[in-house]
Amino acid sequence: MRIVVANCSVDYAGRLTSHLPPARRALILKADGSILIHSDGGSYKPLNWMNPPASFETLTPTAEQTAAGIQEVWQITQTKTADRLLISIYEIIADHEWSLGVDPGLRKDGVEAHLQELLADQIELLGTDFQLVRREYMTAIGPVDILARDGDGRTVAVEIKRRGEIDGVEQLTRYLELMNRDPNLAPVQGIFAAQEIKPQARTLAEDRGIRCVTLDYDAMRGIEDMNALF
Repeated sequence: MRIVVANCSVDYAGRLTSHLPPARRALILKADGSILIHSDGGSYKPLNWMNPPASFETLTPTAEQTAAGIQEVWQITQTKTADRLLISIYEIIADHEWSLGVDPGLRKDGVEAHLQELLADQIELLGTDFQLVRREYMTAIGPVDILARDGDGRTVAVEIKRRGEIDGVEQLTRYLELMNRDPNLAPVQGIFAAQEIKPQARTLAEDRGIRCVTLDYDAMRGIEDMNALF
């Protein structure tokens, strides 16, 4: 991971266009090709970003850009869509790079971990002909909560959250992009399962062909408790 603090302007060109005028910002470049652009406010959400897979290139400024004080131009191109992020660097204040290694993945809180266990035992909640392949299917970027097969034998990746928000959809999207490169798994369908799914997250998931399933935690625990009586 490389973190750069720089005076810069940012232009996004693609399906949408946007412009950030010159200001001091933090630029986070990750090994997977993604880049995040942060200001000192706005909580966790970046001002702009580029999702992987993407390519990075340093361009030589034009004479006009050099006259305006631009030292170098970064061009980040999205491999699939050809969308471009152009970052014009006026001054680099700090530039540090580290290798973070493989992340073990997010550890679920108690409810999410229990939901995963319950859903694995009650996989038919996703479809009458569904079959569990395994829990915690490991990928190069972290574990998929549940790997299953539907009635037609197709691979299904299930991401489980207590509260389903946009970041959970993005996480599942990254898993699907990676898993669909494996001919032994592809085509891989996605299911986003949660006790509560925010409307924005549901819209994003459905737009990406991901099915949303709302889980009734109390009912699932009730089934478990009833089985324990016999």
